[in-house]
Amino acid sequence: MATREEEEGVLLYYKYVSIPDVSELLRFYKSNCDSLHLLGRVRLAPDGVNVTVGGKLSALEKHILTIKSNSLFEGTDFKLASCHSPSNDRVAQECGFTSLSIRVVKELVTFSSQPLLKSPSISNAGRHLSANEFHSVLQNAGNALDSTQDKRLVLLDARNVYETRIGKFHTPNAETLDPKIRQYSDLPAWIDNHSKQLQGSCVLMYCTGGIRCEMASAYIRSKGVGFENVFQLFGGIQRYLEQFPDGGFFKGKNFVFDHRIAVGSSNADVLGSCLVCGSSFDDYSSRCRCTYCRMLVLVCDGCQGEGSATYICELCQKHGKGDGPVLMMENENFNSRSKCGGSEVLELESATLSDHSTSFPELPLRDGGMPPRKLRILCLHGFRQNASNFKGRTASLAKKLKNIAEFVYVDAPHELPFIYQPRPTKPNHGSEESPSPRQMNDVNKASQDHPPSLENCKKRFAWLVAPKFDCPGEMDWKAADKPFDPLQYQHQTDGFEESYDYLKTVYSQMGPFDGVLGFSQGAAMAALLCAQRGRDDSALCFRFAILCSGFQIFSENVVWGSSINCPSLHIFGGGERKDRQIACSVSMELTHLFDEGSSVVMEHESGHIIPTQSPYIDRIKDFLQRFC
Repeated sequence: MATREEEEGVLLYYKYVSIPDVSELLRFYKSNCDSLHLLGRVRLAPDGVNVTVGGKLSALEKHILTIKSNSLFEGTDFKLASCHSPSNDRVAQECGFTSLSIRVVKELVTFSSQPLLKSPSISNAGRHLSANEFHSVLQNAGNALDSTQDKRLVLLDARNVYETRIGKFHTPNAETLDPKIRQYSDLPAWIDNHSKQLQGSCVLMYCTGGIRCEMASAYIRSKGVGFENVFQLFGGIQRYLEQFPDGGFFKGKNFVFDHRIAVGSSNADVLGSCLVCGSSFDDYSSRCRCTYCRMLVLVCDGCQGEGSATYICELCQKHGKGDGPVLMMENENFNSRSKCGGSEVLELESATLSDHSTSFPELPLRDGGMPPRKLRILCLHGFRQNASNFKGRTASLAKKLKNIAEFVYVDAPHELPFIYQPRPTKPNHGSEESPSPRQMNDVNKASQDHPPSLENCKKRFAWLVAPKFDCPGEMDWKAADKPFDPLQYQHQTDGFEESYDYLKTVYSQMGPFDGVLGFSQGAAMAALLCAQRGRDDSALCFRFAILCSGFQIFSENVVWGSSINCPSLHIFGGGERKDRQIACSVSMELTHLFDEGSSVVMEHESGHIIPTQSPYIDRIKDFLQRFC
């Protein structure tokens, strides 16, 4: 029998608190976790921390003691549990503690996939109820919370559908609302659409460990009159089951985001059912996934015997993908249980831990045994470009990928004025770096006394524009009012809504598309589109993204979550001939917004281009062939 020194464990905790020096805290976690040999995920933000780590129980206890000595963490609920080794290699790869990932993010959990929706203030979150208080309220149908009013009691599950399939609270005294969402960032839209069910009710929220209820309860309460009575289970289902080992009002198992997979009570009731045959089943250890959205699905051992079958989850069926839960394929080499964990929300209490993985799902043939059709890729050009010249610039890439991909080019919706740079009257002896030929091309024609004729000039467009940008009326040349600014992209922060609506129309008229490829500002726009991926109401559905010389948009109108769950290939210059428009470090920062388990980074030795020579083209082909 293993001693305390040898026994393995899992530790989860979060804390919303103002962090005075995030960089200093980052250094602390790196030093402490390395010294104690802890692996897992640590997310730091200006408003708190979110941690899931694993290691020896004795090391985890030392970590807790150190954290408690910091006054910032006063009142933190540390959830420590012993655990066994993963049940199989696939579970170890997807859910095991295989590396240490410490990252600074803007928000601890991705509350909304809509970049324009600001997260609510956490200070307005619902009141915490202990496990005993929560249990008592359910027993008394809400009277313990408000004895002066007869309010309807509503239980609201803040988790994803693959979690609620296998366990949830149930009592005859209260209605349980299961949003059946694919990921946590879909919850705000569900709340908006079901406000009437929540208004005037006493709402009891719960999730795995508590963190998702913090933001969601604040969002409900922010709706004003009639939404004041919102409460949340402190410590989540995990603390409730510790207090009520027989399960209490919780039926089934508590889904967890580590290699334990699920934690049950002494009650052996099975709530889940096999997607294929409908028999009682609640074991996710086979890691079967939906062919389309990659969400986990339950498939019993008997039905997994159909080696040539892949599966379609209930949400994809609801939205017209496939004719049933099983899609029979003639391609016997297709692995329906791939390693990609694309559907999980990457908050720490709901995250897979295969940070180092760069593998992608091998998706099935779309027409049975017929040869696969080409991938259709929507191409988004850079700032002050258009579909025509971007098509010319990517002609070599398109030619080398012609057997597996078809590129579709569109102009951005924001039309730009023609700009020319007047010839300087004096030599430039300043220290500013001279613009590259491509940068000069961005202002159409360089260093001239008079603008060229408009006769042969094609219109230029943008996906994002500077604040207070006015679309020009009649097109004419305009003299630049200042020298070319290589950092101009930092000021182009408006116009996303118009571009998003425009691309929804493009998708409906020219789609569907398998993926999106963006260059420079087009890559920034594509990244914003990826943040929408997985929403039930999203009109844009991409299976992957290729982001070339991309960057993150910083704007008060755009909110980035903690992680974007979309398979992605990031291409940018990092060699001696570095990109002089979008710095390598800026493109690298964009990669940090994406799930590390489903993204590939490819640095090349050139500048502001998409390389098509070997070995880069081979890596691009390898990425795309995962989706053929």
